[in-house]
Amino acid sequence: MKLVDTHVHINFKDFHSDLDVVRDRWLSNGVTRLVHSCVSPDEFLQIQAIADRFPEVSFAVGLHPLDTNLNTVGWNPEIGDRIKSLAISDRRIVAIGETGLDFFKSDRKTDQIAAFKSQLRTARSLNLPVIIHSREASIFTREVLQEINAEAPDQPIRGVMHCWAGNPEETQWFVDLGMYISFSGVVTFKNAHDLHESAKIVPSDRILVETDCPFLAPVPQRGKRNEPAYVLHVAESVAKLRNVELVTLAAQTTSNAFMLFAIA
Repeated sequence: MKLVDTHVHINFKDFHSDLDVVRDRWLSNGVTRLVHSCVSPDEFLQIQAIADRFPEVSFAVGLHPLDTNLNTVGWNPEIGDRIKSLAISDRRIVAIGETGLDFFKSDRKTDQIAAFKSQLRTARSLNLPVIIHSREASIFTREVLQEINAEAPDQPIRGVMHCWAGNPEETQWFVDLGMYISFSGVVTFKNAHDLHESAKIVPSDRILVETDCPFLAPVPQRGKRNEPAYVLHVAESVAKLRNVELVTLAAQTTSNAFMLFAIA
């Protein structure tokens, strides 16, 4: 059985002391590929160095909506130019992101939307998918995607709603827009009732699993540092919710990850 953790942050300091051991654990749990997300282009060299060490790591480049640069100086188009330049500099880059909107911790909507639109256009110009972070912003995220898609109807944005926590109605919005939906450790929490229902309705060819480590460790590891090996627990929970065998869910999500991110 093979799994792909489609969203990790193993460059964070949480992993500086034992990353080789962490890798042994993810391999032992059948995690054969990882997609490393990026919260700022300033991380690029760190993430690239990890991919140099571990050939199973592919990665993205982008600017998170809550990145320090965005919140202190506002959106600067030069950041977009830098993201695009970095994206074409390494064949292991499989996505733009993470980008998106987060109105839970910040209300700087104008800057966030400008950054989001820029990165969506970059992704389309490079024929790359996007990794989308959306928190307390589903309506705005949908509207931005609809606007950008209207600019080039024959080239709709491809991508994934990462660490998805939306209700079934919101989930259907993004499925209808052609997006993949990725479930994290949150889906293992017993009180995440709306998310449990969402996990049941995503088409089998659009569903992904992730850890978003080091955050949001799943049950039974909740409260600990999260790590890629724990994507197995996410897959187990999603399989149970969908009433399918774990091996079936693993095969579906692995195939979907390979398709979306063009990895093998």
